[in-house]
Amino acid sequence: MKSFISLKRSAAIGALALAAIGFALAAGRLGASPPDAEVGEIVKLDPGLDAILSPNARVEKLADDCKWTEGPVWIHQGYLLFADIPNNRILKWTPAGSLTVFMQPSGYTGREPFKGPEPGSNGMTLDRLGRLTVAGHARRNVWRLESLAPGARLTVLADRYHGRRLNSPNDLVYKSDGSLYFTDPPYGLETQGDDDPKKELPFNGVFRLRDAVRHPAGAPPDPQKLDLLIRDLTRPNGIAFSPDEKYLYIAVSDPQHKVWMRYDVKRDGTVVNGQVFFDATSDTAEGGPDGIKVDRKGNLYGAGPGGVWIFSPAGRHLGTIKLPERMANCNWGDADAKSLYITASTSLYRVRVKVPGVRP
Repeated sequence: MKSFISLKRSAAIGALALAAIGFALAAGRLGASPPDAEVGEIVKLDPGLDAILSPNARVEKLADDCKWTEGPVWIHQGYLLFADIPNNRILKWTPAGSLTVFMQPSGYTGREPFKGPEPGSNGMTLDRLGRLTVAGHARRNVWRLESLAPGARLTVLADRYHGRRLNSPNDLVYKSDGSLYFTDPPYGLETQGDDDPKKELPFNGVFRLRDAVRHPAGAPPDPQKLDLLIRDLTRPNGIAFSPDEKYLYIAVSDPQHKVWMRYDVKRDGTVVNGQVFFDATSDTAEGGPDGIKVDRKGNLYGAGPGGVWIFSPAGRHLGTIKLPERMANCNWGDADAKSLYITASTSLYRVRVKVPGVRP
């Protein structure tokens, strides 16, 4: 997603784009840091935080050597994937401390250099069959890998709504019925604005792709199954369901309206009654609402001003995990799902928690 501050990004990044998808599972060690590199701080704002973080919880820096990290997802085989958007790649981090290139390019694949700051892919998740599903961002679609093996087939799940190209899918989440929900702001376009000449939709939407899990490998997208659920948010970004799927949360990354929204989910999977869950517009710390996740007790964790904001299901701001860099996203990892992996600007971080997270 687009930064609220000016980051040093070169348009020459687009030269990384290649004509075809390629994997690099053994590209050599990058900027892995020792797992005991402690940074940041935890600010307690409500006694309820004690049930989530122990008094001696600490923030660990695990890796760096990136430009703008996003979309962490824990793979069941025991490693983490996350996007490095300006470098148009997906990286693989292992608990042994190895950091390698998993896929490059991950987003834009045109022949001409990409003229914008974010040519890569963005958010990632897994479907119930364990297949990696990716918000294509500068690729302007949502796609799935049929396996994690080198050279695996890539299936495009969605790329157009009513014949018009999507803006730049940003983040995504599966519902238990196999439907895929995703946000579509303009951050993967060259200018990242609503007036971008390549923007075809007059809104920044939240979509549902019905029965995405059953979409056949290699088949073209089925436009009849793509539904527009929300069209009135300025910058829809992070997306997550409550554990019981009664609510859908959307983070709005608008610097003039830094809010997290909550919608009631109807039995047919559509959403109604959108309300502001929390408003952080008045907070002037660096950053704003971005990627979000929930734990098994319904607490919400998400990028916010200054770091990771933690909310109770009732919308109380319990505390903030302060970071030395602007945060983008987070997700649960390790065998017990009690490690919160955090992508923030150039680096990857981790915090151990008491409550297991909801993860694919």
